[in-house]
Amino acid sequence: MKPLIPLVLALGGAVAAQASDTVTVVMEQATETGPGASLGTVAIRQSAYGLVFTPQLKGLEPGIHGFHVHMLANCNAVEVDGKLTPAAAAGGHWDPKNTGRHGFPWEDDAHLGDLPALHVAADGSASQPALAPRLKRLDELHNRALMIHAGADNHSDHPQSLGGGGARVACGVIKVPTSSEPI
Repeated sequence: MKPLIPLVLALGGAVAAQASDTVTVVMEQATETGPGASLGTVAIRQSAYGLVFTPQLKGLEPGIHGFHVHMLANCNAVEVDGKLTPAAAAGGHWDPKNTGRHGFPWEDDAHLGDLPALHVAADGSASQPALAPRLKRLDELHNRALMIHAGADNHSDHPQSLGGGGARVACGVIKVPTSSEPI
C-alpha cells in the first residue's frame, strides 16, 4: 500500500492554488481617527476576462461611487494640507505605468487602479460585481488599498481631477496569500 502523505500534500497544493484565485477584502469606514466600523467585504476573483470585484456591503450612501485601487496598504487618516484626512495614508490611485491620468477601467493610458463605478442601492447595500479588464492577476494587488469615494466618478480629470469622486468613505487593505502562507 502506498503512503498517503503524497496525496495529502497534492491535495493541499490544490487547495492553496484554488484559494489564491480569490481574496476577500474587509471594507471599513474611513474616518479622521482611522479605520472605523466594518461595512462588509469585497471579494476579488480572477477570471478569464480580468479581475472581478464582488461587493457585499451595507451602510453606504445610495448612488454611484468612485471605486479604486490605491497605492499603499494603509487605511489610516493622515494630515493633508493641515487637516486630518480619512484614509489618506493609502496614497493616490495605483498608477504603476506613471500615466498621471485618471480614466476608464479599459483605457491603457490611465491609472491601473481605476475601477468601474460602485453602484449602491437605495437601502445602502452594494452587491453588483464590477469587472476590471486590465487587472489580470491578484498578486499584482497585494499590499494595495481598495477605496470607495463619496461621489460618482466620471473617469476623467475634467472638470475635476480624479473623476470628482470626492472624499474617501471606505477603505480596505488587499492581502493576497502566497503559496507559502497558510490558508
